[in-house]
Amino acid sequence: MPFGLSNSPASFDPKKDIPPLDGKIILVTGANSGLGKQAVLEYAQHNPAQIWLAARSLDKAEAAADDIKTLVPNAPIKLLQLDLSSFDSVKKAAKIFSAESDRLDILMLNAGIMAAAPGLTREGYEYQFGINYMGHALLTKLLLPVLDRTAKSGTNSDVRIVSISSAGYAQAPAEGINFGMLKVTADSMGAFGRFGQSKLAIILFVRQLAKLYPQLTVTAIHPGTVDTNVISSATGAPVILKYVARYAHRFLASVDQGVKNQLWASVAKDIQSGGYYEPIGIAGKVKPRGKDDDLAKKLWDWTEKELEGHDAS
Repeated sequence: MPFGLSNSPASFDPKKDIPPLDGKIILVTGANSGLGKQAVLEYAQHNPAQIWLAARSLDKAEAAADDIKTLVPNAPIKLLQLDLSSFDSVKKAAKIFSAESDRLDILMLNAGIMAAAPGLTREGYEYQFGINYMGHALLTKLLLPVLDRTAKSGTNSDVRIVSISSAGYAQAPAEGINFGMLKVTADSMGAFGRFGQSKLAIILFVRQLAKLYPQLTVTAIHPGTVDTNVISSATGAPVILKYVARYAHRFLASVDQGVKNQLWASVAKDIQSGGYYEPIGIAGKVKPRGKDDDLAKKLWDWTEKELEGHDAS
């Protein structure tokens, strides 16, 4: 029986509860390490047609694929270079994927940074907002035609977009999204304020996307507090946090446990499109800012205007 009909989300076991993925095509961003790499490993054990392992560095992507293939020798992995801080890179990646694949069943928007030092992306967006939100928003826009086509194909179609947010969205500014701070370094917001804003944007984007594309199942998830390299690479975090991060791993969830919520969201049957889920499969915890439909539409419209003229050609 498909997962979600008889099993509790809390007991989700990827090996048993991910159904056969025969014929399905999957794309995971930020998949050279951490949760993304673990997701590719778990999917590879369920016979998908293809998994696109997207990462900023092709060398690191290749190393990750080699690691996975030591455990799953026939893993059908394709590498895709993707730098979310560059629209040119996002457009190139979308063009390559769309030219080589006629369907996309699971798009996992996994890549992200936390508490980075102040800076701007190549297009001039606040660095965390640009990578965590804008890069993925553009990638989603460019892949919507193939996602939509897959959803309407009627052939084993159950199209999912899973976007990694964070409970840290609660650290966004009081107004939720400070539109005047999205194209400046926003030093005054602090590293975690900027992080929270980018993660709240993901929740709002998913909420609006689900309304506009009911043929897709779209979710935002919090993976929990997981032992990845995100904390140690938080270049804008206070020094004390970096020190604590050296020893915190013993108190954090392992990657193979932390990946469960996003895997659950990509296959579970009892799931609400547009929702935000905490581990594992827990709904209803989003604060009022994350349910603000007016703010979600305002962000969507702002994003659409920013992305005008950007296509994969």
